Amino acid sequence: MTSTTLRRALVRSLGRPPWSPGVWRDTLFTAAGIPLALPMMLGIVSPDALWPAFALVLVCARLMTAAQRGRLRALYGVEVPPPGASRAWRIGPLRLSLNWRQLVHHLVAGPLLAVGALGVVYLWGVALVLTTLYAWVWLVPADAGVRQDLAGLDVLLTVVGVVLIVVTPWLTAALAWLDVFAAQKLLGPDRAEALERRVEEIAESRAGLVDAVDAERRRIERDLHDGAQQRLTSLAMNLGLARRTLKDAPPEVMQVIVDAHEEAQAAIDELRDLVRGLHPAVLEDRGLDAALSGIAARAPFPVHLDVDVTERIAPTVEAVAYFTVSEALTNVAKHARAGRADVSVRTIGGRLRLVVSDDGVGGADAGRGTGLTGLRKRAASVDGTLSVLSPLGGPTTITVELPCVL
Repeated sequence: MTSTTLRRALVRSLGRPPWSPGVWRDTLFTAAGIPLALPMMLGIVSPDALWPAFALVLVCARLMTAAQRGRLRALYGVEVPPPGASRAWRIGPLRLSLNWRQLVHHLVAGPLLAVGALGVVYLWGVALVLTTLYAWVWLVPADAGVRQDLAGLDVLLTVVGVVLIVVTPWLTAALAWLDVFAAQKLLGPDRAEALERRVEEIAESRAGLVDAVDAERRRIERDLHDGAQQRLTSLAMNLGLARRTLKDAPPEVMQVIVDAHEEAQAAIDELRDLVRGLHPAVLEDRGLDAALSGIAARAPFPVHLDVDVTERIAPTVEAVAYFTVSEALTNVAKHARAGRADVSVRTIGGRLRLVVSDDGVGGADAGRGTGLTGLRKRAASVDGTLSVLSPLGGPTTITVELPCVL
């Protein structure tokens, strides 16, 4: 249950009957905070005990905060994450397990809420006593004089007790809401820490998603390579065998066989390119150097490849690097009118640095070209960066930096 959901539930609890379990849970929750605030309450009542109480709060801050969080977790199912260690105070070599917001809770908010809890408990006691007063008066013997002393007041006091029975759950729910609100704001992380944690969660989620997508690409590549591609290859071999052996077949039949054989060969080539585009098997079998060598060999212009990878690289990052170089060389072939290209791959300080340059006409703009935009998005998917230097007349240099490990 989130804090927002809890606060809404507490607001809805204002209309509950006093005998409902939620009312007694709110009462138990508020009353459970009284023992945790007793040291400061005694210190406020007795000035001589103020400084010992303050010292006790400093020493027992970790236990008090854990108890407050346990109270929320046990009764409402609300988790209040602890603040970061960087927010803790230090006094010389001693690191205190609290920050200023926790100190405000334990020294100010906690005692005030405990006073409110004492008032709620007192109101519940008064309400129960006054509600049953009429019955108790009639149980007293008539000659005791109590009936005469309370004549005319017993009914009035009973009505007051009933009113308190109705009103006290409202006050209890409101006090519980304030208690939860104070714990969320003062005992948990501040807004900056919450944003930092959210960013970390999003980064971890994004990394998991990228790994899952890469694993799915690998699975599809294996299925196509081991299934459809093998069947097409067997079909092409059978058609080729029929083409060579059925020499006395009618020309019309032979033409059908020839056409089918050529279509099967074309389908195999297209499927091979598709499989390579999903995830090249050579990348997983022989590594990034061999996979990039295959890209350079298939390019329609000379490509000088220089790979020096000395650090371990995550498989997902290897795949991003492979497709980045492949798409960059494809863009060079389509738009740059280049005579040659150079590809340099290095690992420097825990990052993989890719540099693709060509001697083309230049003028590449990452803001306009969809190819460069796709490269930038691919690099950003693993917290990488891409920069383009492409003056008119050339040359064009694309630099990509990727983390070696996600």
